[in-house]
Amino acid sequence: MNADTNILSAMFEGDAVHNAVAGLLLLMSVASWVVIVWKTWLLQRAVGDTQRSTAAFWQARSMADALPAMQAFDREALVWPLVRAAQTQLFTTQLNRAQNAQNAEHVVHAVHAVHGDGSANVSLGGAGDMAQQLTRVLRDALHASVQKLQSGQVLLATVGAIAPFVGLLGTVWGIYHALTTIASAGQVNIATVAGPVGEALIMTAAGLAVAIPAVLGYNILGRFVGRIEADLEGFARDLRALLSQTPKTSETQENPVP
Repeated sequence: MNADTNILSAMFEGDAVHNAVAGLLLLMSVASWVVIVWKTWLLQRAVGDTQRSTAAFWQARSMADALPAMQAFDREALVWPLVRAAQTQLFTTQLNRAQNAQNAEHVVHAVHAVHGDGSANVSLGGAGDMAQQLTRVLRDALHASVQKLQSGQVLLATVGAIAPFVGLLGTVWGIYHALTTIASAGQVNIATVAGPVGEALIMTAAGLAVAIPAVLGYNILGRFVGRIEADLEGFARDLRALLSQTPKTSETQENPVP
């Protein structure tokens, strides 16, 4: 207990620069540990939720039943936004096709809406086949889910990168301050040098103590994020393959081959 008290007192006994460096290291340590604890709890829950929500989707009998079943398991909203985005795009595409089919007899009047490239007055977002449109909306939804998973990772990477240098700054400043004090006293021996210099070196150890957990947390949590991201990408590919076949299947049923 006394050793811990002596270390803390040595860290915060100094001028304004020394105390500012010590306070910055303490702030970075608290912030990184908060992120580590929060992200560990979040990602462990997300791993199980992703598996259960994807299983609920494939066990559902229809898209209408799949979304409510997934929302019950997907507490972090990582998987079901992909289904909702794909479902919305599928509905929009089918609605546009129905409107185009109803307006086919007015094709002569549509010439006035033709652009310079000869294409109809259709937005670029509606261009392409169903698979391309689903790829675009699923990619956007996947990026939004991955951003949720990666929140806090930048903080851990930043703390792990700069904390040793912040501690080194405190050490250099402490040594400089100690040497100027010793020189002004006029007495130079091992006893007078070892104490102040040793106290200054504590800042380097403090910087490493802040950086090492942040780097370890970044790497370990990054593996969890990569695992969940791979599961989401696989589900998005399977979902695109499933829904991109839906219009073709419907057309085949409506127009059977004689």
